[in-house]
Amino acid sequence: MSPVSAGVLQLLALISALALAYRPLGDHMARVYSSGRHHRPEKWIYRAIGANPSAAMHWPAYLRGVLAFSAVGVLFLYALQRVQGHLPGSLGFVSIDPDQAFNTAASFVANTNWQSYYGEQAMGHVVQTGGLAVQNFVSAAVGMAVAVALVRGFAHSRTGELGNFWTDLVRGTLRILLPISVVGAVVLVACGVIQNFSGIHEVGQFSGGVQQWNGGAVASQEVIKELGTNGGGYFNANSAHPFENPTPFSNLFEIFLILLIPFALTRTFGRMVGNLRQGYAILATMATIWIAFTALMMWTEFAHHGPAPELAGGSMEGKENRFGIAGSSIFAVATTLTSTGAVNSFHSSYTGLGGGITMLGMQLGEIAPGGVGSGLYGMLIMAVIAVFVAGLMVGRTPEYLGKKIGTRQIKLAACYILITPALVLCFTALALALPTPGDSMTNNGAHGFSEILYAYTSGANNNGSAFAGLNADTQWFNSTIGIAMLLGRFLPIVFVLALAGSLAEQPPVPATAGTLRTDKPLYAGLLVGTILILTGLTYFPALALGPLAEGLAS
Repeated sequence: MSPVSAGVLQLLALISALALAYRPLGDHMARVYSSGRHHRPEKWIYRAIGANPSAAMHWPAYLRGVLAFSAVGVLFLYALQRVQGHLPGSLGFVSIDPDQAFNTAASFVANTNWQSYYGEQAMGHVVQTGGLAVQNFVSAAVGMAVAVALVRGFAHSRTGELGNFWTDLVRGTLRILLPISVVGAVVLVACGVIQNFSGIHEVGQFSGGVQQWNGGAVASQEVIKELGTNGGGYFNANSAHPFENPTPFSNLFEIFLILLIPFALTRTFGRMVGNLRQGYAILATMATIWIAFTALMMWTEFAHHGPAPELAGGSMEGKENRFGIAGSSIFAVATTLTSTGAVNSFHSSYTGLGGGITMLGMQLGEIAPGGVGSGLYGMLIMAVIAVFVAGLMVGRTPEYLGKKIGTRQIKLAACYILITPALVLCFTALALALPTPGDSMTNNGAHGFSEILYAYTSGANNNGSAFAGLNADTQWFNSTIGIAMLLGRFLPIVFVLALAGSLAEQPPVPATAGTLRTDKPLYAGLLVGTILILTGLTYFPALALGPLAEGLAS
């Protein structure tokens, strides 16, 4: 069987598995977020934190809950890293420097998981398991809670109520993320992923030193890293490390985990607004972009010209032999079209156009299918923009799901889509204009520019993957990328919740003969076009200086 045929079969197997899980998981999540019943362990948590789980919140109160909880998470994780050298189970590692501790705390709380350190050479068991793994759960649950709040904004009328943040946070963690993670961790252990609390072992000698391997609770962290679209890695090699991702089956299973909840949330959306066709329209839009990007990535990596790629059957540089071009390409697209950031290959070694595809996937806003929660609310913002564009073309006040899209709504949506590109482009320009940051680039020219553009694209979009080749462990990059991650996560959430509140206050608008049907293929096509045009107009000049220039020159 040819590598291309094997890649197509992997893609078909992945689509089949996602299709089988789509309905039961989507319906389960809708029940979780709509239920009026609180389980006993949940009541203990509410009592411990002093929260009233039955109190409905308007958007300012919901936002205060999100920001307060996340701020406590940043402070706790920062403090944990700063005292690591004094903790048991630190494996002899010293405390983390202030700038890197801030960067890592901001990264994991913002669901970005950007890492400017070598995991196996910096973090002990307590920080890895008690700090980073915990944030993998709760940061993902925060994203799901915000998405559900926006869905309630469309579903509710004349109330302004968006539910209760603490209830959504606890339920998302205990009823959705934790059970799937337990099963998934068992599967990963069966595949060969390690799960222990052993120390550092010397496994061999080589010229100039001794090779050492760490143990760790890797399977339990790996599963939530992918399921919660967190990214990062226990080891510096991330999901290319055989302790994290040992076999082609584990590779496909991890891709399945990355895409599982973001795709299934579209059915949850359809259930909660009382119209499954609306969920299918959003699903179709996400799936169209994801499949197109995957096919394009596989084409660029298999068909790249040159003596070495032709002998290897494609561009194998930077890719693991056990995964090949197909497994690496599918993973690369899945991780950059979501806010995951895990990598099983070296994105900097992809072809010029292949590297550009990974960047463009993040620059779309990671909405196909996007991160856990953030993909759905990002896509719904784009749906509002697409309805507005359609209204301009026909001279009619736009409506979406029975809600009028007026001046306030479109301003909030516009602010949402502008904040992330502003962060990416401004920080990239500053890094290139100042004399010191440019010293961190390994390469000059178009590829060097791509290293910095990718870093800020990854940080501001809460992805966390690295183009590599850039020494990001400096005070400048630790600080600025940390700021970009926090602003890129929480400023858009402000606009999402404000939009949700304004929609929940509106009375429903009855559909008429002139109402745009947003559950039809025509609208899905309009939505795809709107996404690509907005992204192209925003990022094309920057892409032309980096990956496009490199790809056309090769």
